Amino acid sequence: MCGIAALQLRNPSLHPEMGSLLSSMMCQIVDRGPDSAGLAVYDTPGLVSKGTSTLSLLGKDQGLPLGEITESLESLLSPSATPAVRVVGDTTLVSAAVGTDLLVKAVRETLPGSTVIGRGEHVAVMKSVGHPMHIAAEHGLEAMAGSQGLSHTRMATESAVTAGGSHPFSVADDLCLVHNGSFSNHATIRRELKREGVVFDSDNDTEVGARYIASRLQQGDDLETALINLGKVFDGFYTLVVTTADSMAVVRDPIACKPAIIAETEDYVAMASEYRALASLPGIETARIFEPEPGKVYTWSL
Repeated sequence: MCGIAALQLRNPSLHPEMGSLLSSMMCQIVDRGPDSAGLAVYDTPGLVSKGTSTLSLLGKDQGLPLGEITESLESLLSPSATPAVRVVGDTTLVSAAVGTDLLVKAVRETLPGSTVIGRGEHVAVMKSVGHPMHIAAEHGLEAMAGSQGLSHTRMATESAVTAGGSHPFSVADDLCLVHNGSFSNHATIRRELKREGVVFDSDNDTEVGARYIASRLQQGDDLETALINLGKVFDGFYTLVVTTADSMAVVRDPIACKPAIIAETEDYVAMASEYRALASLPGIETARIFEPEPGKVYTWSL
């Protein structure tokens, strides 16, 4: 019974309010997943910047002082890369003016025990174990600006309560997935993806969905087609929200067992597991509010 809250801001004048709006939404779904939580925020000043790749690493303690991590990255990357390392809440963010693949390689050489939980030019991913609102406060969500935000409060069913098992799963540049429900055939699909060379970071069934979508996108699918294909392959009960640098998608399984409600205005698109998470959004009284149809993929772009 996990909780999802997602927000895409079409009106740039609302970007400074992204964090406060998402925090308010998240507060209303805490009881759906009290054991851990995760956040993904897009285009947030101070966390990401244009022309720079940013990696989110699980945990604030990477085993080396931040200065030593920075020095190592400087020695492995070009002088113009200007790597930077900072801790935000329970997350370590590493940025440099190089491609993400090159930055991942340098980080893994410097910190072989690290786990990358987010990557891209636009997104920062943060997750931890504990009360979701404490996690949001620890990472400073309420003060964050941005174009999109995604949050998940977890009630673990398919895997252990760990920060690594928390959502969102971000396994390709600026791609994030959160999930309420379970995939019954995830082990079979995991084995198939492993045979194709895909590497996994957790035993969570949601990561299998994220890796599958990333694989489909790499093969040329657009986001809608990737989710249509997921529906043909994955069994189970689920509501999914997927975000990219400039888009958001929602899909439910063909039986629509798991709840979802959407509010759409000229200024924003918001999705949550329960209406109460939408009730305090600006202009909600005139929003188009609807429950997504079973098996149908909904997409929106900035």
